[in-house]
Amino acid sequence: MTETELKSHLDAAEKSPKQLAAAVAGLPETILRYKPSPEKWSIREIVGHLADVEIVYAYRIRQMLADTKPVIAPMEVNAWARSLGYMDTPVPEMIALFGVNRHHNLRLLRAVRVEDLKKGAHHPELNRDVTLEEMVLKLDGHSTSHLEQIEKLKKSAK
Repeated sequence: MTETELKSHLDAAEKSPKQLAAAVAGLPETILRYKPSPEKWSIREIVGHLADVEIVYAYRIRQMLADTKPVIAPMEVNAWARSLGYMDTPVPEMIALFGVNRHHNLRLLRAVRVEDLKKGAHHPELNRDVTLEEMVLKLDGHSTSHLEQIEKLKKSAK
């Protein structure tokens, strides 16, 4: 990844918190809580997931930059969604948490050198090392895919 590509990905990732806030603004609780089936997530759960996974990304990024031979802790996203109060936490709070953590992750990533993008950590769920470059791509792509999921849920809930 070049410096220009890195900047482009980080600039795109910077937009996600505002896009998320706009996507859920003014939605009634019935739509925020709508689930197409019991095993699928509601918009509230997606927002909570984005807030929490940004914390996980923050730790993983810092492990990759600072630790020697780090190992990533697995994350059971469905258990987190069930157990961490996503259905009860105010949506604006979860969006704020996502935004603050995304801001600090991007601040750190804007200071890395391109050669730092090759640093990594072992990911036991994938049974391979993942790189900081992959994390940069995930920051942008992960929230974008969940924003698309939210739009689909909004349409199907009506």
